[in-house]
Amino acid sequence: MRDRRLALALALALVALPAVLVPIEAASFYAVNRDTGAFVHEGVRREYLLYVPKRYDGRRPTPLVISLHGAGLWGAVQRDFSGWNDKADREGFIVVYPSAVGGRGIRVWHAGPGPGSSRDVRFLGALIDTIEAHYTIDTARVYANGLSNGGGMSFVLSCTMADRIAAVGLVGSAQLLPWSWCTERRPVPMIDFHGTDDPVVPYGGGRTWIADERFPSQPGWAANWARRNGCALGPVDSVVAPDVTRRRYSHCESGADVVLYTIHGGGHTWPGGEPVPEWFAGRTTRTISATGVMWEFFKAHPLVPPRR
Repeated sequence: MRDRRLALALALALVALPAVLVPIEAASFYAVNRDTGAFVHEGVRREYLLYVPKRYDGRRPTPLVISLHGAGLWGAVQRDFSGWNDKADREGFIVVYPSAVGGRGIRVWHAGPGPGSSRDVRFLGALIDTIEAHYTIDTARVYANGLSNGGGMSFVLSCTMADRIAAVGLVGSAQLLPWSWCTERRPVPMIDFHGTDDPVVPYGGGRTWIADERFPSQPGWAANWARRNGCALGPVDSVVAPDVTRRRYSHCESGADVVLYTIHGGGHTWPGGEPVPEWFAGRTTRTISATGVMWEFFKAHPLVPPRR
């Protein structure tokens, strides 16, 4: 995945520096990219990067946005790709960027088959508990989103923490679990952004070098989610920018809308966010901001208590 290439490029950049500059650059890199919080969970040190806007007022319940990085990356990279901190400053919510753990130094969310996903789910639940213990969080407005592998983990959270996660956002999402894995049928609002020229997770589905499993098609994935949420048949398509179309499923149970933004010619990137090398990840569109659109979607979808 491009995430691994980015990590490798950063390492090579340090190797290429004159020896006298390496300690300076390494210290600077650490200062900018270090996590700001940590706790031991199930015997493993788990870290996260927390951002609290200056306008935070502990007397008022505040929304919490959880943003998950792609495979091989870390919280600060997700912060820079997405620009969530700027949006948090303007809108007054708290955002946290957890870091995954993995073997051989590659941080990966366990969003596929195996026991790892349940460990990550428990960690993220404990992270929410930790933040709620120190800040006044609006428990009806806790949202999860992620890029690539982080998007796949956001899907996992929608299936395992539907009682705590109000809505989820996916960007270039790498789904490695079959839809049948999700036995949680409680409606969870979902907004998805995906490029038609994504070289890592194909828009139309299929295999790439990054995984042995087949990725699902994005329109099919959205349709399955709409069925889960009990949405009306027949989505509405519209053009929102010269290179962006929107497919919206509405009249869903509990108002849990499902929306797919198709970025025509877009790559494995965060729309409107920090661009990455186009030769590897593809084009980053500037005609739409995934963060801005996602936040408006989140604001419109607080957690709805289940019907009795």
